[in-house]
Amino acid sequence: MRRTDSGLEAGTVSGGAYRNKTLGFTCKIPEGWVLRTEEMNSRNEEQAINPAGKPNEESRPQSAQRDTKDSSGADRSSGGTVLLAAFSRPPEAHGEEVNASIVIAAEAVATYPGLKEAAQYFEPLTEVAKAQGFTVDEEPYEIAIGPKTLVRGDFHKDVGTRVMRQSTLAMLSHGYAVSITVIAGTEDQVEELIDGLSFWGGK
Repeated sequence: MRRTDSGLEAGTVSGGAYRNKTLGFTCKIPEGWVLRTEEMNSRNEEQAINPAGKPNEESRPQSAQRDTKDSSGADRSSGGTVLLAAFSRPPEAHGEEVNASIVIAAEAVATYPGLKEAAQYFEPLTEVAKAQGFTVDEEPYEIAIGPKTLVRGDFHKDVGTRVMRQSTLAMLSHGYAVSITVIAGTEDQVEELIDGLSFWGGK
């Protein structure tokens, strides 16, 4: 079983789906999408990946692109690990439609002192979304997918004549804060991506 540098199971991709046995879920990946997980985990790629909203849109997980300075200005590591990064097209391929994506990331809960519930994790996530120019559609709310209850937040951003829609689902599991972020051009497309999630564990 392959693990990340933090010790969390990295998961596997096969048959058009990402599967993580430790976290207890699978995520369908649309046919023809491009996987860029390793690149998004590479420090050398950090500056090359565009924040969501530029012409060549890509979304790094919000957990992995928080400000790396605390209130004192001292540098600190975000500790975020990308478990899956899948995009509807490669970064060099321009298109008229929003570059839809699924990005699953994990951070150690210990990174956030006092973090006890997934809803609390949306405080920094929302800050990052707003910094990227996204507008909050509504306050985070609980959503059940099979036996698992997650917290979901919805955002949108005008990009020229298009609207970029983003939904992030978060949960605390095995000592990690896990975020599942999907981006697409319409609400129906966002829901279709979220419908590809399947949980078999309630913890």
